[in-house]
Amino acid sequence: MADQTQKSWVRSANFGLAILAFINLFSYLDRYVVSALIESLKHSDLGLSDANLGSLMSGFLVVYTLTAPVFGALGDRRSRPRLIAFGVACWSFATALSGFAGSYLTLLAARASVGVGEAAYVTIAPSLLADYFPVRQRGRVMAIFFCAIPVGSALGYVVGGLVDKHYGWRMAFFVAGVPGLLLAALCLLLRDPPRGQQDTGAMGTDTVHTGAAPAVKPASPSPRANLRKDTWAAYGRLVRNKPYALTILGYAAYTFAVGGLAVWMPAFLERARGIPRSEATVSFGAIVVITGFIGTFIGGWLGDYCAKYSRQAYLWLSAIATLVAAPFVWMALTTNSHPVYLVCMVSGQLCLFLSTGPINAAIINLVSATERATAIALSVFAIHLLGDALSPPLIGALSDHFSLAQAVKIVPVAVVIGGCIWGWAARTQARAPLTLCPTPEPG
Repeated sequence: MADQTQKSWVRSANFGLAILAFINLFSYLDRYVVSALIESLKHSDLGLSDANLGSLMSGFLVVYTLTAPVFGALGDRRSRPRLIAFGVACWSFATALSGFAGSYLTLLAARASVGVGEAAYVTIAPSLLADYFPVRQRGRVMAIFFCAIPVGSALGYVVGGLVDKHYGWRMAFFVAGVPGLLLAALCLLLRDPPRGQQDTGAMGTDTVHTGAAPAVKPASPSPRANLRKDTWAAYGRLVRNKPYALTILGYAAYTFAVGGLAVWMPAFLERARGIPRSEATVSFGAIVVITGFIGTFIGGWLGDYCAKYSRQAYLWLSAIATLVAAPFVWMALTTNSHPVYLVCMVSGQLCLFLSTGPINAAIINLVSATERATAIALSVFAIHLLGDALSPPLIGALSDHFSLAQAVKIVPVAVVIGGCIWGWAARTQARAPLTLCPTPEPG
């Protein structure tokens, strides 16, 4: 009986959420450890320019976005825990290899390889969580999962900065990469429930009108030609889903802003504000982790509460919070007063993170249960190709020609664009035909 209880706990939804959230934390630690090392890399024997440094993130994101659709298609048809385990092991190994880089090209290749592993994880994990928990908890579950983003990003700054200070930038990559190999093994303990099992309540009485695409017959293993045909058909349906498409475009503008801010803020604080390197990484990391944790949780719970009254609640909440964030971000980047910078940066980041849970819950709810991994893959492809694959090198190039203080001013402009498009998506969803999908559990 004890063995059965332990096995039931290991395979439970809460255990799955804990493991996936913890992996998400390490994925962003691995991703943003480079931001803490920018100044050390710039003055290392690798001889990197700001444009080179910005392209390190872009190299990762290009590979990440190009491989995401492949794993999205596989995630709707194959074992999701095994695919996730492969991805985690892949990116952890690639991060550790970054510490051996002897030139710009070898470092770029190692960082780009991280994108293969993260594409496997990020596209599949949200669809797995959607099948672990009922619809009425989806905003909160996504908030818990995505709150690992600010925590992991902040740890990337803090761990990277501290290890760099005491042991050098190469050791920082080793410390960031190795723990992921253990997490990859834990992924194999996760269960893979039937797709869409949580979209219909146990009593089958209450319905939520989300404007999602009609459910399609779950895909079964098929020959490679049929798999390719089904995948292209699924992407075609998603592109024609106007609320979904607009949501992704708004997300791309949002990601452009957040990605550029995340990569360049430590260097901005050192160059434009005269803050010492280790203090710049730790202080900005502290702001990210506190505002991210609080903002993401509040946004998730608030989104679920408002969704009881409006099917556009997730989108409207994301749009309003993002538009409110824009003036705070502008003031934080342009003021010469450090206290004003702190107040505005904390306020702006808090508002930006409010949309994390709701916008990802909106994406999940706007598509069919059997196409969620594919939808997330297309989302990953678009938001990074049009978002933070562009902003770090663009800011770096503008910094080389003007100054970093001038270059970062494009960030609040992108924030405004993202908020406006999400408002447009909410209005489009309101006019979309009502579809009885999904159905929440009573209570």
